[in-house]
Amino acid sequence: MPNIKLQSSDGEIFDVDIAIAKQSGTISTMLDDLCMDEEDDDPVPLPNVSTMILKKVITWCKHHKDDPPKPEDEENMEKRTDDIDSWDQDFLKVDQGTLFELILAANYLDIKGLLDVTCKTVANMIKGKKAEEIRKTFNIKNDFTPEEEEQIRKENEWCEDP
Repeated sequence: MPNIKLQSSDGEIFDVDIAIAKQSGTISTMLDDLCMDEEDDDPVPLPNVSTMILKKVITWCKHHKDDPPKPEDEENMEKRTDDIDSWDQDFLKVDQGTLFELILAANYLDIKGLLDVTCKTVANMIKGKKAEEIRKTFNIKNDFTPEEEEQIRKENEWCEDP
């Protein structure tokens, strides 16, 4: 299979199968717009993706290279967070910083499957938790006064569990 060179923000160059690299809408568009192919020796610069994250993205793309394309009709698609396959669950057992960098990279690179699974992982980290637990999980400072917090609770009573 023909390969393409990808360059991380740290300057490291990765030789990647074109079919794997084209799982990224961003890279696919760059290759098409710049008329680049496997003959080109110039690497595709990815200034928003570090070496560590690019390695993980390439690993994810290699594993999912034969996945069928997801349906485009998102309006009728059920929003589920319990459909993450076991390989992805293991792959995403990383620290929060890495998980959020993967989300940013998946968004920048336009890799819908990776973006979906990383966001579902974060949603699962939040699901069923009270605001204070979420703040603790994500190290978020509470900047509400007790009065403001009480007012917000009253305004949102309708969405609390009985």
